[in-house]
Amino acid sequence: MARNPRRDNRPDRREESDIIDKLVSINRVAKVVKGGRRFGFAALVVVGDQKGRVGFASGKAREVPEAIRKGTEKAKKNMIRVPLREGRTLHHDVLGRYGAGKVVLRAAPPGTGIIAGGPMRAIFETLGLQDVVAKSIGTQNPHNMIKATFDALSTLQSPRMVASRRGRKVGEIISRRGDEQVEA
Repeated sequence: MARNPRRDNRPDRREESDIIDKLVSINRVAKVVKGGRRFGFAALVVVGDQKGRVGFASGKAREVPEAIRKGTEKAKKNMIRVPLREGRTLHHDVLGRYGAGKVVLRAAPPGTGIIAGGPMRAIFETLGLQDVVAKSIGTQNPHNMIKATFDALSTLQSPRMVASRRGRKVGEIISRRGDEQVEA
């Protein structure tokens, strides 16, 4: 029986092949029951296509590989698109908050590389950022750092988005790179 392509709910295999995943942390948790302790694992996973889409999720299971698989599947469903300048850095500096965690993300000139701590580095590598400077303030908890980073990335706007919202042209929104140097 041939499958109807319009009713096919399976995700596109081509799209999944270029998605990479990074394991950020594994947490062992114990449930105390009558016979002793039952151990489980919680895996925090970040996935991205290195072209501006990224997502994260936590997967929980009795075995580590199963927890990672569950986290990866959930993260693929929760991906967001982030506008990148020249495909390598952010359009503007941005602040993100989640709980006690605060992160500062700054655009960087070519050749800077990724200057960021563990969980944020995983996000930027899977996102496809090549030049960025980031600082985490207030927490070292990987869950809160990732959620604060996603808060910052979700508030990012490209000049095209700002121009359309204001009803102007992109050239009026961004100043020429040469003009900035002349004024300085």
